[in-house]
Amino acid sequence: MIAAWIIAEAPGTVKTVIGFFAKGGLFMWPLLACSIVSVTTMILRGFALREKNVMPLVIESEIERLVPGGSVERLMRIVHHDPSSLARITRVALLHLRAPRSENVEVVQTRARHEMVRLEKGLIVLEVIVGIAPLLGLIGAVSGLVHVFSNLGPTLIGFSYFSKKVEVMSVEMETLVVELINKCYYGRSSREFEPAKAPPPVAVPTPFA
Repeated sequence: MIAAWIIAEAPGTVKTVIGFFAKGGLFMWPLLACSIVSVTTMILRGFALREKNVMPLVIESEIERLVPGGSVERLMRIVHHDPSSLARITRVALLHLRAPRSENVEVVQTRARHEMVRLEKGLIVLEVIVGIAPLLGLIGAVSGLVHVFSNLGPTLIGFSYFSKKVEVMSVEMETLVVELINKCYYGRSSREFEPAKAPPPVAVPTPFA
C-alpha cells in the first residue's frame, strides 16, 4: 500500500521539483550541483576522519603503555605497516631517535603539520561552496534565496565540524608522539648526541740548523 502511494504521489512530486527549479532560474542548477558535491564530500570526509582510521587505539595504547626508557621494538612493528596518520608520525619519531631530542621534536612537528594538510583534503571544497552558493542565490531568483540559505546551513556546519575535528586530532597526535619522545629519551645524557671533538693538534718539533 505504501509503495502504491509513493508511485501515485511521484508524478506530483516531480512536477513540484521541476517547477521549483524553473521558478528559480538557470542558477538553480549550479546550486543543485553544489548541494550534491557538498553532501558527497561530507560523507567521504566522515568516513576518512573516523578516529580509528586516524588514531588507531592499538598505537595509542602502546605509546601510553611504554615505560620511560623502555624498548620500542613492539611499537615499531605495530606502526611499520599501519597507514594511519598517527603511525606515520610515530615512525618519523622512532627513526630519529639517534638525533638530539630537540631535533626529533622539530621533525615530528613538521610531519604533524603535513598530516594535518592531508586530513584537511576535501574540506576546501566545502569552503568554496559556502562562499559561492550565496552569490549564485543573489544572482538567481529572489524567491529562491530562502531555500538557498536553508540548504547552505548543513554545508557550513559540516565545514566547521570537520575543520575543528582535524585540528583537535592533530594536536592529540602531536601530544602523544612528544610523550613517546620524552619516554624514549628518558635518562639519556645530552652529551651522547654531541659531535666528537677533534683532538688538539700535536706540536711537531722543528730541527735545529
